[in-house]
Amino acid sequence: MKAIVCTKYGLPKAIELKEVEKPVPKDNEVLVEVHASSVTFSNQIFVNNRFFLFRLIGKKVMPDTGIPGSDMAGRVVAIGRDVKQFKPGDEVYGDMFGRVKGAFAEYVCSPENLLALKPANLSFEEAAAVPESALVALVGLRDYGKIQKGQKALIYSASGGIGTFAVQIAKYYGAEVSGVCSTRNLELVRSLGADHVIDYTKEDCTRNGQHYDLIFAVRKSPSICAIKRSLSPGGIYVSTAGPSPSRLFQEFFIGPRIFKNSGKKVAVINLQINQSDLVFITELIEAGKVKPVIDRRYPLSEVPEAFRYYAKGHARGKVVITVEHSDKA
Repeated sequence: MKAIVCTKYGLPKAIELKEVEKPVPKDNEVLVEVHASSVTFSNQIFVNNRFFLFRLIGKKVMPDTGIPGSDMAGRVVAIGRDVKQFKPGDEVYGDMFGRVKGAFAEYVCSPENLLALKPANLSFEEAAAVPESALVALVGLRDYGKIQKGQKALIYSASGGIGTFAVQIAKYYGAEVSGVCSTRNLELVRSLGADHVIDYTKEDCTRNGQHYDLIFAVRKSPSICAIKRSLSPGGIYVSTAGPSPSRLFQEFFIGPRIFKNSGKKVAVINLQINQSDLVFITELIEAGKVKPVIDRRYPLSEVPEAFRYYAKGHARGKVVITVEHSDKA
């Protein structure tokens, strides 16, 4: 089968399309014919050999196979003898971050507890845009942020892969949502349900006199001190971690000290994949409460270019990888 394999570290030479052996499922695993995947921050860390960013929060980044790719949507073609939830022919999707990876390939084996049935109203490409980003947004807002109906929530980088889900999930929980993005993305964020949109190129959201019960930040965001100033009494700042070592240092070490005795809190998400959460996301999607946003699609052979585009940090929603099967050509 064809797969993207990490042979060196550092784009553009980090990854290349190669012929590798088709995997065989273990007793508790499902063999999936992959139809689509997506680019994620964790996989960018992998191909650039910046593992220390995730060692700080106890995450395994290096896949044993050398094949990156966490998000996946496809069709079950074989199952291990202990698999109970799925059968050949089932359309599934899931997030294999921190466990096996390997989704940038024609086939991948996954433990059954990392998968769920694909939302019936999504294509494989749309489904592949969902798992990691939607789960980070859900866990960050619900579990770390303790989001409540009527609260004021600020979503920073609201037009990105995680941010687009965060806006919709925050609205689902009944928050009054403000989304921060660039000028070209204002209408997109508004269309996702944001009550207010803030153009960071024209307005500093930490100096507009507004205060928020919950600030959810993805990628670049204001300084820890500025965020503290924008939180309401008892408010909480939730970060997805990173994207730079200096930012991680602020969030893990400086933040708790600055927030100490203020009544305000800072939390950095440590995502643990939970199948029930993925099923919940499926229910939201099928009910029309949440939808993925796709910026660009690249074939498997153009994964290096997809990473380069993603690394610029301007993607509107997700960057998706499509997989065509050589054995069906």
